[in-house]
Amino acid sequence: MVRTFVSGQVHVHYRQIYVESGEDYPELKACFAGQSNGLCGAASPGALFLTTGLHTGSIGFTVELHEGPPPLDEVWEEVVEASFTPASARVALVEWGDEATWDLDLARTSYRVRYCALGMDAAHSADTRREDEPEIDRYLLQFWPAAPEPDRVVRQTSESAAYWHGVARDIPPPPPPPTPQELAEAELQRRREQKRQEEERRRARELRTWGGRPPSERLSGVTGNAGAVARLDRDLAEAIAAADPVTQRAIARWAAHRAYAEAGLTDLDWVTPALDALDQGRDLPPPFEDRARVWETLFADPRVRRTTVTSIGTGTRNASQQAMAVPALFAAVRDEPLRAALDALSAATAAFGRDGYEALFTELRGVFGL
Repeated sequence: MVRTFVSGQVHVHYRQIYVESGEDYPELKACFAGQSNGLCGAASPGALFLTTGLHTGSIGFTVELHEGPPPLDEVWEEVVEASFTPASARVALVEWGDEATWDLDLARTSYRVRYCALGMDAAHSADTRREDEPEIDRYLLQFWPAAPEPDRVVRQTSESAAYWHGVARDIPPPPPPPTPQELAEAELQRRREQKRQEEERRRARELRTWGGRPPSERLSGVTGNAGAVARLDRDLAEAIAAADPVTQRAIARWAAHRAYAEAGLTDLDWVTPALDALDQGRDLPPPFEDRARVWETLFADPRVRRTTVTSIGTGTRNASQQAMAVPALFAAVRDEPLRAALDALSAATAAFGRDGYEALFTELRGVFGL
């Protein structure tokens, strides 16, 4: 029994027509790599690349499905065979550029394909066929179930076919599939490269965080805003990290006082007790036991100065100086002395702003001999 899927005129461009299945678009080199024939490229899984003599125009084309190998008609001047297995449930004959398609009802099994041609040289010489001109070349594509085997040239008579067979034979065969050992080694190399890239990214982040060079061990172990201080003055941050805990705690208190003084907050009756508690090592009194209450009090008290600074990071010109100063007190009471010092100093630099923090750092060095 024979099933005919296509029988009639099919339009070609660039001497190309395809059988496609799956999502991969067939390419000439991939389809003919390692083949002996250059008319039916079947080396790319799930695709057939079919070469015609006519460059542009309509050709006669028939597609058939047979139960077994069909007899070979002597009328055909060119005959090649290859193997084909659909990559998906949908298989179609497709014109160049997807201008038209014909569905081929093929099961997902292995087929032998025979591609036959007649009139290739005449079609090649004509190059183009207009609609009102007689047919020049025609083709037959036959499928039947069969185990895979290498492609072969069954019959070749035309110069066009000889040329395309030569093109195919000049395309090197695809490399053999990797062995399990090669796959394992490739995966190992991939993981090593991934780890190397992650380490590079970590180091790049570290350099950005710490002002362009890796931090000392003591400084690298500090969380919080240590990096913000290091990016502004790396040597000062390292000097604070190298100081003893008593000095670090003193720096934290000093930075909080300077931030609040710069923002004009020290004489407020709800701020002074908190600064005293900081100096005496006691818990912060109300409203500082609740951060939300501190902000509410800050913005509600009409006695609070309303001044602005230019922020260091973003260059924002209207940053509230008082809001920038408030976190310095919370930072100064942190349990870990080094983090307390660096976080309080970071808040103080925000209160001094872009135009004043360098003077703050100079003053700090003078007070503590850093």
